[in-house]
Amino acid sequence: MDFIYISSVIVAILFVSVAVFQVILSLGYPYGEFAMGGYYKVLPKKLRIVSAFNAVILLFMGFVFLQHTNVLNGSYFLPTNILVWVITIFLGINTIANLISQSKKERLMMTPLSGFTFILCLFIALS
Repeated sequence: MDFIYISSVIVAILFVSVAVFQVILSLGYPYGEFAMGGYYKVLPKKLRIVSAFNAVILLFMGFVFLQHTNVLNGSYFLPTNILVWVITIFLGINTIANLISQSKKERLMMTPLSGFTFILCLFIALS
């Protein structure tokens, strides 16, 4: 196994983990201080819907990286080169947003997670 393959699997695991966290938020558990600016301990109904939608997007993002690096082989037709770059740029912006969040919990937990994922995605995108 090469580093790109392993990086892609790690990225997918991280995306699935954050997707599970988003589902937990969407169910009303009191971890809102770790996400979306940390303004709410329990997310209001509208933001719970956003969290559920985020979970689906995160799963898709993991799928894109697994397909891009041929961890998943199949006849899927996705423009993975473009999608990998879009996701990577998004993660870079997301890392900056987490870093400047008013929520100390979000800054301390999500910034390193997002930053590490961004570095792995950038490595994959550049390979």
